[in-house]
Amino acid sequence: MSNDEKFTTSDEKIQELTEISQKYSKIISNVMLETQKNIIGQEDIIKKILISIISDGHVLLESVPGLAKTLMIKTMADIFSVNNVRIQFTPDLLPADILGTKIYKNNSNTFEIQKGPIFHNFVLADEINRAPPKVQSALLESMQEKQVSIHGETFQLEKPFLVLATQNPIENEGTYKLPEAQVDRFALKILIKYPSKEEEIKIIEKNTTDTITKVEPILKSNEILQMQEFNSKIYADNIILKYVASIIDATRNPDNYELDLKNIIEFGASPRASIWLIKAAKANAMINGRGYVIPEDIKEVAHDVLRHRLILTFEAEADEINSDKVIDIILDKIPSP
Repeated sequence: MSNDEKFTTSDEKIQELTEISQKYSKIISNVMLETQKNIIGQEDIIKKILISIISDGHVLLESVPGLAKTLMIKTMADIFSVNNVRIQFTPDLLPADILGTKIYKNNSNTFEIQKGPIFHNFVLADEINRAPPKVQSALLESMQEKQVSIHGETFQLEKPFLVLATQNPIENEGTYKLPEAQVDRFALKILIKYPSKEEEIKIIEKNTTDTITKVEPILKSNEILQMQEFNSKIYADNIILKYVASIIDATRNPDNYELDLKNIIEFGASPRASIWLIKAAKANAMINGRGYVIPEDIKEVAHDVLRHRLILTFEAEADEINSDKVIDIILDKIPSP
């Protein structure tokens, strides 16, 4: 086969992927519109959560209380026709309270597995940093392997499976810092900001009247799985892969890219960052109706994928330099293909 024929075949394949992406893009637009019946504003946050669902990843949400995190996940669960649960993490929580345990049945003189709340499609782990590390780590196997072990027995979790964990950035008393191994398993870390004044007025109007808004289901669980499967097929050119590799390598070896970040970054991003940059960028391409990834897709998801994977030095914290500033510097320096 000649080079021209190879190019034509590839071009036809990308066109086919784009046509399928455009169909999914319309469905996702309807999901966003339906979500906004209950959620005022926060369009970018809704889009990022949809990106995580499409790419089959988990989300860490950081925000102050009262910004509709619980309502957001419940609304999406209703739209996606899946079951959901909210787990309030507290210092006295035990791993068995999440995963489940064996209980003794007097009438049959046998032990029976009682499954915990983790056996839901969408799990809201509220204020995850209020529980001790052994409870936080109880989520590790379920997040990574999509399975749970209870007293030596292994149970597969029903797909789709999403953990959406929240933490409060302004209150550190009585909290436990998330282990780096736990944080790295979250595909995205999303920061939720306060609504605008105009959005605040709409929130007040909506929540101080007797108006009841019910969202309609748009997708079924098997359709979400089909969307997740298609996401991996979206085309990412080798140039895009090299671009992502350069961004990640710059977090580990900034001197090689003439970046003065040696005293700012203590540990760079892990290989999971590269994987999730591509997966999330593919989901962003799908939302925009494309069957291929462009550099703007990478840039759009870079902060959410990288901000929790960069460990900065004490000097950086003292100078009030956060991960987002570092990511901005790297993206400005690495040439876009």
